[in-house]
Amino acid sequence: MKWLDRITLAIGGPKGRWLTLVLWIVAVAALNMLLPSSGDQKNDTLGNFGNDKPSVQAEQLIKEQFPADDGVPALLTWYRASGLSDTDLQGIQQLAKQITDDPLPYQLSAVPLHKMPLPVLKQQLSKDGTTFVQPILFDKSAGSDQLKEGLDELQKQTDTVFAGRHPFQAKLSGSSELAVRATGPVGISVDATGLFKDADVSLLIATVSLVLLFLLLIYRSPVLALIPLLAVGFAYGAVTPLLGWMADHGWIAFDSQALSIMTVLLFGAGTDYCLFLISRFRSELQEERHPLAALKRAFGGSAGAIAMSGLTVVFSLLVLLLAEFGSFRRFAVPFSLAILIMMIASLTLVPAFLGLFGRASFFPFIPRTREMEAERARRKGKPVPSSKNNAATRETWGDRIGGLVVRRPKSIAVLTSAVLIVCVLFATQIKYTFDTLSSFPEDMGSREGFALIGDHFNPGELAPVQVVVQTDGHQDDVQSALAGLPFVQSVSVAREGTKDPGFHSYEVELADNPYANEAVDHLPDIRHTAEEALTAAGIDHAPDKVWIAGQTAEQYDTRHTTARDARLVIPAIIVLIALLLLLYLRSIVAMLYLVATVLLSYYSALGLGWIVLHYVFGADAIQGLIPLYAFVFIVALGEDYNIFMISGIWRKARSMPLRQAVKEGVSQTGSVITSAGLILAGTFAVLATLPIQVLVQFGTVTAIGVLLDTFVVRPFLVPALTVLCGRYSFWPSAPQVETKPQAVTEQAGTRH
Repeated sequence: MKWLDRITLAIGGPKGRWLTLVLWIVAVAALNMLLPSSGDQKNDTLGNFGNDKPSVQAEQLIKEQFPADDGVPALLTWYRASGLSDTDLQGIQQLAKQITDDPLPYQLSAVPLHKMPLPVLKQQLSKDGTTFVQPILFDKSAGSDQLKEGLDELQKQTDTVFAGRHPFQAKLSGSSELAVRATGPVGISVDATGLFKDADVSLLIATVSLVLLFLLLIYRSPVLALIPLLAVGFAYGAVTPLLGWMADHGWIAFDSQALSIMTVLLFGAGTDYCLFLISRFRSELQEERHPLAALKRAFGGSAGAIAMSGLTVVFSLLVLLLAEFGSFRRFAVPFSLAILIMMIASLTLVPAFLGLFGRASFFPFIPRTREMEAERARRKGKPVPSSKNNAATRETWGDRIGGLVVRRPKSIAVLTSAVLIVCVLFATQIKYTFDTLSSFPEDMGSREGFALIGDHFNPGELAPVQVVVQTDGHQDDVQSALAGLPFVQSVSVAREGTKDPGFHSYEVELADNPYANEAVDHLPDIRHTAEEALTAAGIDHAPDKVWIAGQTAEQYDTRHTTARDARLVIPAIIVLIALLLLLYLRSIVAMLYLVATVLLSYYSALGLGWIVLHYVFGADAIQGLIPLYAFVFIVALGEDYNIFMISGIWRKARSMPLRQAVKEGVSQTGSVITSAGLILAGTFAVLATLPIQVLVQFGTVTAIGVLLDTFVVRPFLVPALTVLCGRYSFWPSAPQVETKPQAVTEQAGTRH
């Protein structure tokens, strides 16, 4: 097409390639100089709920009626294996006096332990005398960075009081020295943010190194290995200031987690788009003497598939804007913008690099036409290679797989489907959790502190459930009713609201870990019990006069909100991808089995991921956010490979029988999709090396899903189904007749 030729000349021609490079350099430089960085605009204090969620409403009521409670606690957990001595307790009292007289940054209050007689203080020790918990209340509006500032100052003052002993660095096991850990909501928040901050640089380095290694091993060309990385680097340089600019205007919001995963997505998926064009360019260089002519054919043959693949991912990610849960919704714009810019880079910047380097892009294994190989051999005085020995005529693994699929499509379809279905069965055994602490490394300070509380006190002390009731002046028996529940350890005395004494607040200490599923399951019983107590006291409309706040209540809302999001987002993405496939392929049949295979791949990845995480890594449950996270990436990115391969089959089917088109389509796309899949899976697998369980689990499941698409669905199941459907694969756009190749060629030429 003339318009494709003009585009190729504009971006990869002698003048166009330099203009394209200059435009990208100027644009990226200007964006970074004029716009704020995304790193400066990220916000790790963003909430996940709207004001309509029960836990949020309860927190707002507590803030209004019980301002003394309007703080977030840090629990300093002191421990000495041989038992805390009087000297230890006196030091703790001295620290309490110091932070009372000179509060820490963002500190609201601290228990005045220094005013307590030592015998009274000893009564608050654990039964074995080894552990003591010192609560400090911080400003609830403070961000994690500000809370960290407070804890850092606390550590300095602790080192001053306990001169030379450094309790925060002391070991808990195998030592009898005095140790302390900061846990509770403050410690957990600071540790969670610190994990992602520490991961940013290491994740970027590991991802770039892995992609470079894969490219060098697969293509054995230093120039070619740098071209995708340069393209991704330019895209990354454009995305980050744009995100910062959008956040600065208040249009979007994102956190460290979103930026970390965006980096992996950009390098993994971005490299794939580059390879789709590069592999086609290398193939065309074996047929075309002039590199620009080869680039025209390569661009014309792959640009549509690249654009369609990129848009599929972009629109799929934008569907996350429908989610209510903040963490899901915050992914939508950063991820979709990154893929969109990367797609543009792969269609402009990569052709410019290929036009600039030409055949040298593949040095030292430079692709040449047969005539060029013969001329080169004659110049060197070597025998002219025969066509039989030409690498292009040798049977490859792709040829063998394509031939096998064409010969035995029914057996291949049944076997691969059976394997995937077995994996799906394991997905029904998955256990989910919303326990924040379980995603931390075992040696993380907040998790160690919680373990001390759970071992020596009651784990419910870490984050009590706050129950607020409106009594309308009636005498109620809510305290005793809640205390009578078998899973409740204790209930505090009621506190009256400062603005309206008709409001009463209770702290309910559970016997279970307040972050565990069992604790979350108890929330409806707590609410029902409080409502019954109000009804028994003669209070009307009791269900409207009970509010529950705290970490357990937030996890309860998380569970229900994410379940609602999954019910909405997953079908929406399926419908969207189906419509895009229908628009691109103009085939209802092909759209149906392509969507079905990707869904099968997704549920298989969940099942196989559970096998790895549970039986290999020893995880008792996976984070409840993983299924929707993984779905978006596995389905959207998996459809990329189907689109790229099926577009090749469709193109070849215009001039040859369908079976031959399938065989050649599998063969010609096999190597590039395999290498792209390995790179994409490898980049997600990098997440599994981080000390953050939610990323380990997400990276593992997504990498497995990509590998299933790469080595099972794309080379075997999809082409087998295409062969089995035969001419109906194109219905209703253009049925193919395989009996007479010449007739097929003529029909294909007129109907496409």
